[in-house]
Order: sequence, then C-alpha cells, then structure tokens
Amino acid sequence: MTFRVSTRFGLGFVRNVAVGVVLTLGPNAGAMAQSTPMPTAKPSNAAEKAEPVPAKTLFAAEKLPSLGKAMAIGYYPRGCLQGGVALPETGPTWQVMRISRNRMWGHPSLVQFLEKFAPLAARATGWHGVLIGDMAQPRGGPLPFGHLSHQIGLDVDIWFMPMPGHVLSDADREKISAIDLVSKDRLHVNPQTWQPQADVAFIRTAAEQPEVERVLVNAAIKKEICRMQGDKHPAWMDKLRPWYGHNDHIHVRLRCPPDSPSCRKQPPVPNDAGCGKALDYWFSDRVLHPKIKPRDPNAKPPRQITLADLPPACKTVLDEPPRLPGDN
Repeated sequence: MTFRVSTRFGLGFVRNVAVGVVLTLGPNAGAMAQSTPMPTAKPSNAAEKAEPVPAKTLFAAEKLPSLGKAMAIGYYPRGCLQGGVALPETGPTWQVMRISRNRMWGHPSLVQFLEKFAPLAARATGWHGVLIGDMAQPRGGPLPFGHLSHQIGLDVDIWFMPMPGHVLSDADREKISAIDLVSKDRLHVNPQTWQPQADVAFIRTAAEQPEVERVLVNAAIKKEICRMQGDKHPAWMDKLRPWYGHNDHIHVRLRCPPDSPSCRKQPPVPNDAGCGKALDYWFSDRVLHPKIKPRDPNAKPPRQITLADLPPACKTVLDEPPRLPGDN
C-alpha cells in the first residue's frame, strides 16, 4: 500500500500523518511496504523502433556460398544467389581484379560463360586475355557499394583493358584501374584511349553469345559504334544498351537460366539498333549536367533495403550452412 501526501500544508502535518499511518497499520507496516510491488517502468520502445539490419550488411558478411542447388533468385537488382560458384582468380585467358572484394562468385552459367568468352575475346582482339571486375558476392544480394544490380549471380563487369602477359600480383590487382574510353565532356569516345578494332571486337564478341541478355556500355561508346556501323543493323547491336557510367568496362548480363524458376526475366530489348534519336536522352543536360539539390540536414536518411524486401527464399539462403571448399 502506498500513500502520497501533499506537503503544501507543512512538514508538521506530514509528520503527524505518517505517525498516524504507522499506528494504524501496526508493526507490520514495514513488511507491507516492502511486499507491495512497485509499478514496473514502461518498457522503452527503442527496440521496437530499431531499424532492421540492411540486407547489404547481412550478405556482405557471408564469405562463402550456401549449400544447395545453384539458383538465381529474384531480379537482377533485388535478389540473391543460392549455391554460387567462384571463377578461379587466374585462368589461361583471364585474371580477376579487386580480389579483396570477394565478388568473383556467380551462378554456374556465368562462370561457364566467362570461361568460354575469355579465349574468344582474346582471339578477336589480339589480347592475352581479359580482366574480370565485379561479379557477385558468395550469396549474391545487395552490395555495400558499387552496384544496384549484381545480386543474383548473372552480372559481370569486364574491363576495357587487355590482360598483361604475366600474372598480376594481388597488390597490382587492387591498384590498377581500367581504361576510360570516354572524353571528359562525355559526348564522344576519347581518341587517345579508344581502339576501334579491338574494342568493338571485344564488345561484339560478348553480345554475340546466345546466353547474353544485354551488354551495357556508356552512351558515347554506343554512339561511336552506331556511327561505325552506318546503315548496317547486325543483331548483336540490339543487345548493346547505353547506361550511366560504364565508360571503362562492359557490363554483361545473362538471361535467367532454366534451372532457376524464381529468376525474374528482364523485358526483352527492343528490336532495333538503338541509334539516332534513341540516344538523344543520354546526351541531354538532364543526364550530363544533372541539378543536385542540397541535402536537407533534417531529412530522414534514405530507407535501406532489408531482407524483407527480397524474395522470401533469400532468408533461407542466408540461413543455410556454408559450402566449404571441397564440398560437392
């Protein structure tokens, strides 16, 4: 039992009331006071309001692929990869760059494509081989930086730079940069770095492969190839699509493989070469000189993609035990 007595009448009154209470309750007053439960404090709702861990943090923490049958799950910029396999860091006609990122993983169809494409590209260009940039993380999913796609093991960046005739050290693979083929004004290719015969052969060889859905390049590169082709419209040109950046590498995207029913197909490319007026947007002020609004310091930060935003199967992919080296 708890008594609350106002002190506005003076301390003497309070003292007299307290004595009266003790006399009324008798010797058990102290015990009653001790046994009376105090009201529990209202639990903090901080935990309720805590933001879920971003999906990019969860997937980047996984250093090995999951067990299970290989499957690309979801959409290129919103999904994950089950049973991924790694491209060997060094092959006869390829070398993987930025090894420390641990992004040399993909669906088996992507690894098989690269093992086939690398020697074809070497022959077509006269290079020793190709340099492989980012593929996917061991279990796919959103990446901490660098890409919105590359999540389901069907995307790969391949550099506009010939592989040297020797094996690069790990340190070299971290510090060497790809060659920028676009001029500073982003309207044309850079004649100092653009090698028409080799670079076009490199791009064409990728786009001609039947499993390739798209090859993304900078709009200035697409425009130059359109100029070179003139009135010709080879089928591989349909797959060559302009996109932001991509001035120092091609981005090859494969079709959803038959063994991945949960892989969402990308809409087919238009049945045209994508030259002329189709490229006008990419050279507009809106793209070349976008107006960047100052960030409101009081605005909430952008919402992060969480596991709940991905296909439900991606939670299973994260929960699966790792497939260790040597496991089948």
